[in-house]
Amino acid sequence: MAEVQFTSHLERFFPTLKPTTVQGGNVKEILIALDEIYPGIASYIVDESFELRQHVNIFIGENMIIDRVELSDKVNTNDDIFIMQALSGG
Repeated sequence: MAEVQFTSHLERFFPTLKPTTVQGGNVKEILIALDEIYPGIASYIVDESFELRQHVNIFIGENMIIDRVELSDKVNTNDDIFIMQALSGG
């Protein structure tokens, strides 16, 4: 099972949020599993089409995911996943 860690920004909306271990073969399955534990969290990470929101990045280990639309990047059992806000501005 993969361990997921979150940006502290999400703790404002989900006060009980902590690094969580979930099972899933790809990023989409991981997000679905997380939404079962923390109802509503997926809506902060993906849009209505279940595509990654513009200002969110997900890393599997040190690598940012490639598929921001289908979220099909493979997740292995011992992977560490990091969900964070992308910084932008001028």
